[in-house]
Amino acid sequence: MKALITGASSGIGLEMAKYLASMKIELILVARSKEKLEHLQEQLPTKTTIIVMDLSVEQKVKELYVITKDQNIDILINNAGFGYCGDFDKDEIATDISMIETNIKAVHILTKAYLRDMIKKNRGYILNVSSSAGFLPGGPLMATYYASKSYILSLTEAIHYELKQRKSNVSISCLCPGPVHTNFNRVANVEFKVQAMRASTVAKYAIDELFKKKMLIIPGFKMQCAKFFSRFLSDKVLLMITYRIQHRKIR
Repeated sequence: MKALITGASSGIGLEMAKYLASMKIELILVARSKEKLEHLQEQLPTKTTIIVMDLSVEQKVKELYVITKDQNIDILINNAGFGYCGDFDKDEIATDISMIETNIKAVHILTKAYLRDMIKKNRGYILNVSSSAGFLPGGPLMATYYASKSYILSLTEAIHYELKQRKSNVSISCLCPGPVHTNFNRVANVEFKVQAMRASTVAKYAIDELFKKKMLIIPGFKMQCAKFFSRFLSDKVLLMITYRIQHRKIR
């Protein structure tokens, strides 16, 4: 088998690469940092190809598919993404657009392109990395990020149902973790005030559930409980809670 992972140079993506490599699965790793990718490549026990690419540029996303479409990809993991914390009107528009391009457009393009190939073969796995933020009605102080993760969750759920109706052997899943110790925190300008999960724990759980063809993957009992009980709260209350949580995280 062969897997393609975006955002593979750190955090969950890096740990997924390590876990898949331990299963002797060949890897194609994509990220912006050549140095980090080369360092990871040296550590892995399986055949690994690295591609240095900025997925916030649409043309680069399309180029990624062109140069890998004949590689017989069995597993696509759309992990690349980032967030930023602050009042919406104070965020730089360039940051917002880059986030939309990376978190939404790149995932959409790659999902559609590789899904078509997998449907032709009638086999394959796609894992889109969203967030627990995707379940909420909005994310005050992280408005663009929360909206992007809601998009990914909604898109994945819809595709999963379409494939199920067609009785396809192709599986698509959505990973929705809570706080995780990754480089995301530094980029997003936040500091978690609650206990965060280890990226390696999240990665292993996600891959195991992916191979079970589970649509919604929520690592950790606490986050599973939070998802369950949130349905009993109004959107107004959830927005208030979210605002207070984000406000406490700002550095």
